[in-house]
Amino acid sequence: MSINNSYFSKNNTIISNSFTNTGQNPVTELFYGNGGIANPIGFSRFIFDLDLNLLREKYTGGTIAEITCNNGMTHTLRMTNTSFFDRDLLNTSTSSGRLRATSFDLILFRIPNLEVDPYTKQYWDEGVGYDFADLATQIPTDKNYSDRPSNWSATTTIQNWGQPGIYNNNNLGLYPFSALTIVATQHFEFGDENVEFDMTSEINNILQFGLDVSGWGIAYLPQVENLMGTTGTYEVGFFTRHTQTFYEPFLETNYNDLIEDDRNTFSLGKINKLYLYIYEDGDFQNLDNNPSVTISDQNGDPIPGLTGLTSCRRTKGVYEITIPAFPPGGYHTPCMFTDTWSGIVLNGFTLPNVENEFVIYPLKKSIQIGITSQEPSIYGFDFYGVKQDEKILNTDVRKIGVVIKKAYTSNQLQPNVDAFYRVYVREGQTEVQVQDWTKINRSSNEYYFIFDTRDKIPNEYYIDLKVVSSGEINTYKRQIKFQIVNKK
Repeated sequence: MSINNSYFSKNNTIISNSFTNTGQNPVTELFYGNGGIANPIGFSRFIFDLDLNLLREKYTGGTIAEITCNNGMTHTLRMTNTSFFDRDLLNTSTSSGRLRATSFDLILFRIPNLEVDPYTKQYWDEGVGYDFADLATQIPTDKNYSDRPSNWSATTTIQNWGQPGIYNNNNLGLYPFSALTIVATQHFEFGDENVEFDMTSEINNILQFGLDVSGWGIAYLPQVENLMGTTGTYEVGFFTRHTQTFYEPFLETNYNDLIEDDRNTFSLGKINKLYLYIYEDGDFQNLDNNPSVTISDQNGDPIPGLTGLTSCRRTKGVYEITIPAFPPGGYHTPCMFTDTWSGIVLNGFTLPNVENEFVIYPLKKSIQIGITSQEPSIYGFDFYGVKQDEKILNTDVRKIGVVIKKAYTSNQLQPNVDAFYRVYVREGQTEVQVQDWTKINRSSNEYYFIFDTRDKIPNEYYIDLKVVSSGEINTYKRQIKFQIVNKK
């Protein structure tokens, strides 16, 4: 599995019946209730749009596997709660005097297209405002307040929303709440939880079927927005795209590009996978169509049931075939079999069939049975593709090779190891996760993973490794450290 992070292209917090713009504020304050003169009755909604260019590039270019090979692709919207770091903030007030909200639901909704023309998006500008209130009477030189669009009423200087506030929470007018597309709903018990909206179906519709949207919004349920007679104003805050911290909001895409090549460890009695790698001048290239595969025995005779098997594209230029488990009997092992890949067409040119060989081993080669337990192994690692403490431009895509060997040896390489990597940054003694434990690719000649810096925030990054052996899980901390820097 790999991840791709897509960041916001614009965002804003709009306030009910107000011209206030807060598009440049590093925090969105979602509030509701009646807190008196300082905080009059009302509510706010957060709107945003996503920059999906890199995600589209990976999808159309084949880096993200086709749907037949990647049926587990997910998309999750993540925003960090400003109260997430300190439990002592629960049941207190914010700096603006509002009470911290608890026990509420937030909805993620799609900004609707124009009612008069359902195919026309409601384009909106982010705006240049910062403050939620006009402080000009106290500070005449304060320029952080703005009533320029977008706001509750207007999308741009010359255009208005089809309905003020985007939709009507009393189900009135042309844009009632009941007509909204609700993408996801999340419950917040304590009010310090982070946003984790599942946008899988929504984003897949954009990638696969060309869904075109104006952006999305986050709001309280109408029942909460319409509450009357509250004793205060209640608020929850999340970092926006203008935060100066590491906690910029993003869409996290998880997709399955894992390679587990069994060419060197092919055994009877278990499912095995074989791969074909397509290069042109050293770069991976996609074929025009997925090739088919036929498995032949040691005599060159095709094996019944294993002819014309359909492959799938696991990632760009890499094609996978899954071989059902051979029965334990019927073959004298070890023996040499052949996998023939046919129907190979690149840029309209038909290429010759490709024949590869692999050795079938008995199942007992990968199974140990005896009267004694097996001691867990201790491993050592070498790397290539990145240097320790290297400064990497945020335009690079690195293939990082991992040489896994027995600890304290220089040449006892391990042919079949379940190894994982994890990526994070550090803030003091806290490790902020960037990518959770992910299995390392195993090809026929190396272990490796792809690290794409284009969707990473410039910072100092660390990589841990983990190996599962004899029931033990051993973690090897901070094996790699490097920095991602901006290209100017």
